[in-house]
Amino acid sequence: MSKPSHDRGLPDTEAQCIVSNLRISPRKLNLVAAMIRNLPAGKAVATLTFSKRRIADQVKKALQSAIANAENNHSLDVDRLVVARAEVGRSIVMRRFHARGRGRAARVEKWFSHLKIVVAERAQDEGETA
Repeated sequence: MSKPSHDRGLPDTEAQCIVSNLRISPRKLNLVAAMIRNLPAGKAVATLTFSKRRIADQVKKALQSAIANAENNHSLDVDRLVVARAEVGRSIVMRRFHARGRGRAARVEKWFSHLKIVVAERAQDEGETA
C-alpha cells in the first residue's frame, strides 16, 4: 500500500524548498530571509554569497534547491525566477541549564527555526531585452 496522492498546493509557475529545524532563532533567520524577498533568483544567490551572517550559507543552499526544483521538476525558466516568498517559522526550543554562582542555575534557550522558500516564474515583460 502506498500513500494517497494529493493535489499540488502551489500554482504551476511556482516551486518551493522547505528546511526544518535550522539551529538559529527565528528572529535572526528572518533578517536574512528579508534580504532576499522579492529579488530575482540570481541576485538573491549573490546577496547570500557575500552576506556576513552565519546562517546565510544554509539559506543559500535552500534557495538553490528551490531553483533546482523549479528547473528539473516543473520545467520553469531559471532566468525568470523571483523569490516570491521566504517564510520563517518557529520550531522546537531546547532548554538547557547554565551553572551560576552560589549553587544557582540559569535557563538557556536554544531556538530552532523552519524556513520555506517559494520561487515563482515572473511573466515575460514587453520591454525586456535578453
